[in-house]
Amino acid sequence: MKHKGALMEYFGERSDDLMRAYDEYIESCGYIRMTDVYGTIVNMPSRRFWVSDIRAALVVSAMMKGKANLKKMCPSKREMYEEIYRRVMVMYADYPDKTVSELCAMVVMQPAPKFYLTPGSAKIMVCKARKIRNNERKERIARFAGCIGISTKLKNG
Repeated sequence: MKHKGALMEYFGERSDDLMRAYDEYIESCGYIRMTDVYGTIVNMPSRRFWVSDIRAALVVSAMMKGKANLKKMCPSKREMYEEIYRRVMVMYADYPDKTVSELCAMVVMQPAPKFYLTPGSAKIMVCKARKIRNNERKERIARFAGCIGISTKLKNG
């Protein structure tokens, strides 16, 4: 079970994918209402399901045995595991020789219909990613300024 403060192994990739959706949405808007942005981007398609194949296999196996306690999960995670379970069951008909772990590994790499995040979680992730992006941009500019010989006196005023 995940504990508070744990970083998902795909954190950077998921953040990049969420920023891709964010950038696409912002570019498509004539007028931007930030209150609508996060609710919209969490429902945009994602490159994959942002869960490890091991965790997905554990939950799907429990669902198959009727022992999964999905009621304790937040609704978006429950919906994600239900979609993964549905896809695993469809694939099982085509690949009866594959294990649940192998099928889950195949499914989680498929494009997901949405991010399965709350708008609040997306807002936090986008704000962190924008801050990192801005800091990287400042560092590139500073390195470039150093390469062309602009003194710090010129940069500061």
